[in-house]
Amino acid sequence: MADAVLQSLSASSLFDLRGVVAVVTGGGTGIGLMITSTLIANGATVYIIGPKQEDLEKVAKVYNDAAAKLPGRGKIHSIEGDVRFKSEATRLAEEIGKREQQGITVFFNNAGINGGKFTRPQAATAEAFVKSYFDPIKQEDFDVTLNTNAVGPYWLTFAFLPLLEKWKNNGELAKKFVPQIIMTSSMNGWTKDPATSGFSFPYLLSKSAIGHATSTLAHELLPLGIRVNGIAPGFFITEMSAPGTIDAIGESHGENYPPSFETPTLPNGTRRDMGSLALMLIANWFINGETVLIDGGTLLKHPSSY
Repeated sequence: MADAVLQSLSASSLFDLRGVVAVVTGGGTGIGLMITSTLIANGATVYIIGPKQEDLEKVAKVYNDAAAKLPGRGKIHSIEGDVRFKSEATRLAEEIGKREQQGITVFFNNAGINGGKFTRPQAATAEAFVKSYFDPIKQEDFDVTLNTNAVGPYWLTFAFLPLLEKWKNNGELAKKFVPQIIMTSSMNGWTKDPATSGFSFPYLLSKSAIGHATSTLAHELLPLGIRVNGIAPGFFITEMSAPGTIDAIGESHGENYPPSFETPTLPNGTRRDMGSLALMLIANWFINGETVLIDGGTLLKHPSSY
């Protein structure tokens, strides 16, 4: 008996994702690609959604070619889509639903942008604050950022609910991996220091909204047995946070890229950090309504409400 217990608790058993079907918005770049590559490394089928099919296919080919050389690995499928719009959410769910008749295991609302940046005021006067916070920000900065980071995930969550509910009919596999939605929030949903967001109020507001949506949706979806959890990253090297430091397969070459704020441990999180958190959330069915902060302790150094 004990040997069966030990086998069931081994990493190779807990995190064996063969048969799992995941959808990752923004899954071809940045944090999304960190999640995607981890999932296929452990056997999952992953659909990545992004704005340009050509870019998605390039990333998918690189990783699929590598996965084909190794046993038990998964596969990436790419679908172009604009996550901001309700009509696109419906189309994407229908397209993936046609391919995955058994439903999907997990949906990552991950796509995000950081727009509408400002600089610190040069003086403690109302005029200086207006020049920093008001003048350089456009209405479009708020519209695009909030629609991408907060409104789009709402449409996508409900568009994909039927596919997540379908997953519950998959016998033992559905018992091992309970259907789930995972939101990518940010430590900036709780910070009181805009430096940690790269000085973007639209980004701060959008990530705060996603943090609240995570717990609210987890409560609302209890009757369906579909969990909702969140990831709140700190500083990870991506094309958004460190432009020009990422290669064609999403690997960072900016390990020493300095953040614009103080961090108490290493300067940035890694693919391994993000990937292992994604695996934990997928494998652990006793977590619901939580947003996990993964920031290297940054918010211990900056004022926040976390």
